[in-house]
Amino acid sequence: MQLINPFDRSSLRESIRTAEPFPHFCIDNFLNESFANEVYRSFPTFNESKGMGQEFSAINEKRKIQITDSSKFPEPIARLSRLLASAEFLDLMSELVGIPNLIADPDLDGGGIHETNAGGRLDVHVDFNYLEAKKLHRRLNILIYFNRDWQENYGGYLDIWDHHVNECRGAFAPIFNRACGFATSEISWHGVTPLTCPPGIVRKSFAAYFYTREAPAGWDGKSHSTIFKARPNEWLRRNVLMPGEQSLNQAKRGLDSVKKKIKSVVQR
Repeated sequence: MQLINPFDRSSLRESIRTAEPFPHFCIDNFLNESFANEVYRSFPTFNESKGMGQEFSAINEKRKIQITDSSKFPEPIARLSRLLASAEFLDLMSELVGIPNLIADPDLDGGGIHETNAGGRLDVHVDFNYLEAKKLHRRLNILIYFNRDWQENYGGYLDIWDHHVNECRGAFAPIFNRACGFATSEISWHGVTPLTCPPGIVRKSFAAYFYTREAPAGWDGKSHSTIFKARPNEWLRRNVLMPGEQSLNQAKRGLDSVKKKIKSVVQR
């Protein structure tokens, strides 16, 4: 079975490389329908996922569960993961996006199964740019959605923004068997709009991120974690909630540092 549906490579390559404000794409009916249905049916429920992965409850990212351990994937999802990590797929994405020597991350740091419950959200951000332990530069994201009958008023759209997060330049509903992706960089601002769906509706996707050993052109040598920004109409988040959480996290890190020093002194 051919797992990815055929498409016009030349046309898609041109579309991606000329996309603004940064290279991105949206492909509907991405997977063979039979395979997409297998993956869809194999997704764990939100409650099942709680015991399988990491749950997020921060200001910037909440009511989301992420499962990165591939040993916990049902077989259809494991098969999808292997497909996205295959040499053939990496070569395809390198050709389309124009980034040679792409590498898949076997540990799926930040990727894998994503499930977000009603009331969840993911603020606009640029992703971490470097895996220090593996000496890899993050270069490309792909997200495949598995949500049937997704309604416009459910929210949960992938939105992309200009360089200053002043203007939304695209919004993509997480509909069944749609693949969205983009080249990650210091200007690839994106997020997930708040989920306003009824209780019991869960936004489901599978994410894979790709890297290179070579640094991207213009890299300043500095690594960073995920950087969040509020949307233009989110005054409270920008001026109160996000600075408050940042201060709290800094205080926690400072306290952890003090505890380590005290422990070191006591052990001497």
